[in-house]
Amino acid sequence: MSESPTDRPASGAYAEAGVSIEAADTAIELMKGWVEKARRPEMIGGLGGFAGLFDASALTRYQRPLLATSTDGVGTKVAIAQAMDRHDTIGFDLVGMVVDDLVVCGAEPLFMTDYIATGRVVPERVAAIVKGIAEACVAAGCALIGGETAEHPGLLGPDEYDVAGAATGVVEADRLLGPARVRPGDVVLAMESSGLHSNGYSLVRHVLLERAGWALDRDVPDLGRTLGDELLVPTRIYAKACLDLASRTSVHAMSHVTGGGLAANLERVLPVELTASVDRASWSPQPIFDVVAQAGQVSRDDLEATLNCGVGMVALLPAGDVADAVEVLAGHGIIAWAAGEVSAASGDDAGRVRLTGDHPA
Repeated sequence: MSESPTDRPASGAYAEAGVSIEAADTAIELMKGWVEKARRPEMIGGLGGFAGLFDASALTRYQRPLLATSTDGVGTKVAIAQAMDRHDTIGFDLVGMVVDDLVVCGAEPLFMTDYIATGRVVPERVAAIVKGIAEACVAAGCALIGGETAEHPGLLGPDEYDVAGAATGVVEADRLLGPARVRPGDVVLAMESSGLHSNGYSLVRHVLLERAGWALDRDVPDLGRTLGDELLVPTRIYAKACLDLASRTSVHAMSHVTGGGLAANLERVLPVELTASVDRASWSPQPIFDVVAQAGQVSRDDLEATLNCGVGMVALLPAGDVADAVEVLAGHGIIAWAAGEVSAASGDDAGRVRLTGDHPA
C-alpha cells in the first residue's frame, strides 16, 4: 500500500467507505516472506518503501548496456482464478507475460514491480497472488522489487481483482536480438507452450462457458482433468532458457507468442524483405486447443489468430545451430523442434508468415 501511517485517514471513516487499512497491513505481513525469496543481490532495502531500489552499478560490467522495459497484465484469465477461488498461479501468468517480452531482444530481466487492484482486500488472497508472482520471479531470475495493492470498493466487486506488472532488463548493445540479424535460411525453432498461457481467454470463456454452457468443474476426458484445472495451467516462463540459448548458440531473433497467435507475432521480428513458412505437421497442439475448436465451433483461422496453438516462443537461428539449441532447451525442460524456415520474399509474401500443412491427427 502506498499510504504511510502518518497520512492515513481514520480507519473507522475509511472502513465506512469500504477500505480496510487493517486488512491491507495484514496482507503486507503475509506477503513479506514471499517477496524476500524473489531478491537479487543488487536489490536494496525491503518491502514498505515508496520506491524499489536496484544497484545500477551492476551495469558497469556492460560495455554499452541497453535497458529494456515491458508491462502487461493477464487479461480475463483472472476471472477463472476468481471463479475457482485459486489465486497462487496467476502470478506465473503475469511474470511470464512481462519478462518473456523482454527476453526476445536478448535482455536479462533484472527487476519487476506489480500492481493489484481489488474491490476488497482479503489478506490471504492478496498474499497468494504475490506468492505466485514471487515464485515466478525466481523462475525468471529477476527480483520482485516492489508493488502496490489498491482497494477500489464500488469500482470492483468485493471478490474481483486485476493484476498488472512491469519489468526492466538489460542487454549488451552488440548482443541485441531482432529483425536486423535474421537471414534467409534461418530455421524457425518452435518451443512448446504449457497450454493456453494467458491470451485469448475472452474467446475461450465465451465459447466454452457461455456458448457451450460448460462448468469449470466439468471433467473433460480429452484433457485428463477438469476444465477449470486446465484453464488455470500457468504460463510457461522461458526467460532463463532463452538467455542460455542466446549465450550458447547464434540466435538471431526470438518471438513471444501471445495475443494474435504464432504468425502475427513471428512477423514482428521478420524483416520486410524476408518471409517465413511454418509447417503445422511438425507438432501436435495440446488437447485444449482442439477442445476449444470443437466445443466452441471455432474455425482454424480464428483459433490461430487468437491462441498460441501449442507454441509459446520461437527462435530464428542458423540451421547448423538447431541440434545444439534443441539440446540446450531440453536441459531447461522445454521441448523444441524445427518448425519452418526463413527465405527471401517476393510480392505479397514480403514480411509475412505462412502456416502450411495440417497438424498430425
